[in-house]
Amino acid sequence: MTESFVHLRLRTEYSLEDSLVRIKPLIKNVVQQNMPAVAVTDFTNFFALVKFYKEAEAAGVKAILGADLRVINPNNVGETSHLLLLVQNIIGYKNLTEIISLAYKDGQRQGKPYIKLDWLNGRSEGLIALSGGVNGSLGQALISGRSDDADKLLKEFESFFPNRFYIELQRTGRYGEDQYITAAISFAQRHKKPVVATNDVVFIDASEFEAHEARVCIHEGRTLGDPRRDKRYSNQQYLRSTEEMSTLFEDIPEAIVNTVEIAKRCTIELQLGQSFLPEFPIPEKMTPSEYFMHISEQGLENRFSSFSSILSVRDKNLYRERLKAELKIIIEMGFTGYFLIVMDFIRWAKDEKIPVGPGRGSGAGSLVAFALKITDIDPIMYDLLFERFLNPERVSMPDFDIDFCMDGRDRVIAYVADRYGHDSVSQIVTFGTMAARAVVRDVARVQGKSYSLADRLSKMIPFEVGMTLERAYTQEKILREWIEEDSDIEEIWSLALKLEGIIRNCGKHAGGVVIAPTKIIDFSPIYCDEGGGCQSYSF
Repeated sequence: MTESFVHLRLRTEYSLEDSLVRIKPLIKNVVQQNMPAVAVTDFTNFFALVKFYKEAEAAGVKAILGADLRVINPNNVGETSHLLLLVQNIIGYKNLTEIISLAYKDGQRQGKPYIKLDWLNGRSEGLIALSGGVNGSLGQALISGRSDDADKLLKEFESFFPNRFYIELQRTGRYGEDQYITAAISFAQRHKKPVVATNDVVFIDASEFEAHEARVCIHEGRTLGDPRRDKRYSNQQYLRSTEEMSTLFEDIPEAIVNTVEIAKRCTIELQLGQSFLPEFPIPEKMTPSEYFMHISEQGLENRFSSFSSILSVRDKNLYRERLKAELKIIIEMGFTGYFLIVMDFIRWAKDEKIPVGPGRGSGAGSLVAFALKITDIDPIMYDLLFERFLNPERVSMPDFDIDFCMDGRDRVIAYVADRYGHDSVSQIVTFGTMAARAVVRDVARVQGKSYSLADRLSKMIPFEVGMTLERAYTQEKILREWIEEDSDIEEIWSLALKLEGIIRNCGKHAGGVVIAPTKIIDFSPIYCDEGGGCQSYSF
């Protein structure tokens, strides 16, 4: 028996099409099982990355970053396989970021992202590869008896990942695994290649299998009882303990040992909480600070001329002193570029006759913003505090709440992309969850219950912001009695409780835009919908 084991293939709810694994319960269970590390390897995305990294770091668990990728067979585009890539270091992170982005931009088929093996050329440094088990191209060749193809594939993978390629083994009770392991062990011994055990985790506890199957059916638009449904999962794909995995692979102990060895090879420190701003074009012979001060002072003088009442010299000096104090704080905190960028696209929108709101939130307390026409609210007249917007004692990125007319919003975004470069500008991805009313309808459908039953049950849940199934059960006596008296309703309700709040889909923020100082993919992968619309991840 080995002393430790690390799960290296694990998908979370952010995989969208499967998995019930939520980040906080995952880390809690990993800690309880005394596992030193864990990997999150969602389908072709880093959606969970920041949340996972922070939770793991706070709990003293080593976070291993990775992704489960679908690979197109170059000789048969209808045939696909899986390949798991784990990040060793910052170079690997940047390479995997680029690979994921390519999958969405250039590899989409029927709404799913795929990669081509030749994309790994020049992008494999800093990455460890796991073969994909029975679903990998190597595994498919082995169980089909195509030993020559397997040899060629191994040589190709080794060229991309020298001493960083592992033959992956799984025992989850799914079709073909036993035949594959026999062939894979023989192949690994013949070629002197390392093997590693994974459990393809998609739920934390074995009791969640039915809920997981319902989650998959919701995504696929099928019912649990559909005889045509492709049943790709087993009830053994849970977060097995070290003892369970060691017993499962007691005949191949090196497969367990290698999970820890791989974990040791993967170390990355992410730079979170830092601001990276693009450079705003500044006139020659002026520094950004000098230019910022100049246009702010000039803007304030222009505002004076538009005031309806005549200001005294004393009043004007009050404004100038306030402006000077704000400028000092903004420059010292390093947010000069932020103000200039926001000023620029707001001025462009106004010049183009696109309606822009006067300013909301704490940003309205800035006189500099008023002078630059970012806002149209005089903070001194309304006694608004700048410290609510920016405070040197609590350093955080400033946040202007800006309202653009929905008919002109896309034009503003296009202007920003043209000005700073389309590779540097992206909208923000958003996530839709299974809310109380919707999850009840979804569960009823996949269970094969009638629409009228689901509709009636859903409408009994109060239509309120933040409403949950638990709250509805507590405050609605009629609903509570119906659940207790009707077995069909109880079935819907108990399963819906397990799925409520799970990430269901992703979309595009209506107005949120990210502008990077270089390419977006230097920081984060790009997600594109099937139509080609690209958004960055919400890091």
